[in-house]
Amino acid sequence: MQNKSSNSIKSLFLNDHFILMLIVANALLIFVQEFDLNGNILDYFEPVFTLLFVVEMVVKIIDKGFKNYISDPWNRLDFVLIIISIPSIAAIFFTNSILNLNVFLALRVFRVFKFFRLIRFFPHVSTFIASIQRALKASYIVIAGFCLIIFMVSIVTCALYKNVVPEYFSNPVKAFYSIFRLFSVEGWYEMPDLIALRTNMIIAFFSKLYFAVLLMGGGIIGLSLVNSIFVDAMVSDNTHELEKKVTQLTEKIEKLTEKIEELTKTKQ
Repeated sequence: MQNKSSNSIKSLFLNDHFILMLIVANALLIFVQEFDLNGNILDYFEPVFTLLFVVEMVVKIIDKGFKNYISDPWNRLDFVLIIISIPSIAAIFFTNSILNLNVFLALRVFRVFKFFRLIRFFPHVSTFIASIQRALKASYIVIAGFCLIIFMVSIVTCALYKNVVPEYFSNPVKAFYSIFRLFSVEGWYEMPDLIALRTNMIIAFFSKLYFAVLLMGGGIIGLSLVNSIFVDAMVSDNTHELEKKVTQLTEKIEKLTEKIEELTKTKQ
C-alpha cells in the first residue's frame, strides 16, 4: 500500500501537466501578492508552492539520477530557480525580524521564470532554439563589432558634449547608453535639440548634422545590417534544406528525362 502511494506521488510529480498547473497557480499567486493587500491570507500559500517545487526536484533527481537530471538544460534552469527561491520561506516565519528584507521577498519572483518551461510545449520549439543558436554563432562577430562602434562613438561624443549636455554625456558610461538609444532611434532628436538650446547657431547646426549622420550610419544602416545577418542565419538551415530538396528533385527529373529519351529511341 505504501509503495502504491509513493508511486502515485512519484508519477504525479513526473507529470509535466501537473507541474505546469503549479507554475501557473504560483505565478497568479505572486501577481495577487504584489497588490500588498492588508491581511493577505495568500502569503501563507507561498511556502507551500516552494515545498512542492522542491519535492518535484527531489523526485526527478531520484528517478533520473543527479547526473542525468542536471544534464538537461531545462532541469538546470529549474534547479537554480528552485534553490534561489528556498530562502524566501524565511520571510514567512520571521515577519518582524531582520530576515524580513525585500531581497528575500523578491526571491519568490524568480520562480515565475519557471514559466519558460512552457516553451517546450510549443510546436517545433527545438528547431526554433537551434535556429537562434545558429544565428548567434553566425552573427556574434558583427554584434561585437557594432558594440565596438558604439563604444568608440560614445567616447568621441563624450569628449565633445560632456560639458554641454552632462545628463547624456557626462561620462563614458552615460555616453554609451545615450549612443545606444540614438542607434535604436529612441528619442534621438532630444540630444541635438538640447545642445541647440544651450549653444549658438553654428554649433547647433553641426551638432544636428553630426547626430543625423550617427542616426543614419548606426541606427538605420548599422542595425539593419545586424538584423539582416541575424535573420539570414536563422533561416539558413531551412534554405539549405530547401535547396537540397530542389537539387534532388532536379536530379530525378533529369534521370526521368533520360529514361524517356532512351525509350523513345528504342521504339524508333
